[in-house]
Amino acid sequence: MTSFSRRRFIQTTSAAAFSSTALAREAPASNAKLPVCVFNKPLQHLNYEEQAHLVAKMGFVGIEGTVRANGHVTPEKVKTDLPDQIEALRKNGVDMTLMTTDVNHAGSEVHRRVLETAASLGVTQFRMGSIKFTYNRPIQDQLDEIKVTFEKLVSFCQPLGIKPLYQNHAGAGRFGAALWDIYEVIKGYDPIDVGIAFDIRHAVVEGGQSWPTEFHLLRPWFGFVYCKDFEWEDGSKKPSNVPLTTGQVDYPAFFKTLKKSDYTGPISLHMEYINHKDPQLLDKSIAAIKADKKALDTLIGG
Repeated sequence: MTSFSRRRFIQTTSAAAFSSTALAREAPASNAKLPVCVFNKPLQHLNYEEQAHLVAKMGFVGIEGTVRANGHVTPEKVKTDLPDQIEALRKNGVDMTLMTTDVNHAGSEVHRRVLETAASLGVTQFRMGSIKFTYNRPIQDQLDEIKVTFEKLVSFCQPLGIKPLYQNHAGAGRFGAALWDIYEVIKGYDPIDVGIAFDIRHAVVEGGQSWPTEFHLLRPWFGFVYCKDFEWEDGSKKPSNVPLTTGQVDYPAFFKTLKKSDYTGPISLHMEYINHKDPQLLDKSIAAIKADKKALDTLIGG
C-alpha cells in the first residue's frame, strides 16, 4: 500500500507540473486534451539545448527521449547526461514525456541505474525493449516466462513511481505484434502499474481491418499512443514508412475511435521515413516532422 500511495502522489504531482508548464505554452486549444510529443530519434544530431529549443518552437509538449544503446543518452552515462537533457527541456518549457529504453528487467545494474535516475528526475513512464519469441520452444512456455519478467520489472518499478509500457511492434517473432499476447501478460495488472504504447501503424500492419478489436481489448492499459504511417512497397510484402495520413492507416477512423474511448493521454509522433543516421538529412527530417505535426494537429482538432 505504501508504494501504491507513493506512486499516486508522484503521478498526481507530475501531471500537475506537466499541465502547468508544457500545456501552458502556445498551442491550439484543441490540443489541450491530447498533448503531443515527438520521438527524438531523428533529432539526435542536435545537442540537448538545440533539441529542446526546436521541440518547443515546433509546438510539442516534450520528447519521447531515447535512453538506450545508440540513444541520445546512453545507459552508461545516464547519471550525468539525463539530468542535463531534462534540464535543457524544462528550461524551454517542455519535458521528457516518455523515456524509450532497452530495459526489460531490473537484473542488470545498468538497467536499474537508468530507471532509478529517470524516476528521481520525475520521468513517470518508460518504453521497454523489444521481446522476441523463438520457434524451437512452445510459445505458451515463453509467454509464461515473459509474465515472470513483467512481474519482476513491475515490482522494481512500483516503489520508484515509474511505469513500464510495452509497444506493439509488427514483425515475425515479435512478442506483442498480434497484441493478444500482450493482453495475456498484462490483463491481471492495474493500468496504473503497467501499460502499452499503442502503435496504430504496427497494429494495422499486423491486423489490417481488425485493429479496432485489439484497440478496445487493450484500451484500459493505454499509457501512450504512437502515430506514424506506412505503405506496402511495390512488388514487396514489406511495409515502408511514409508521411502521416498518406498511407494505409485510416487516421480519421482511428481518431474517431480514440475520441470515443475518452483517451486524454499523450501522443507521440514518430517520423521514421527519412534516414535518421545521416546528419546531412537533419534539415529534411525537421521539415518532415513539422509537416506530420500539422497533419496530426488537424486530426486532433477534427
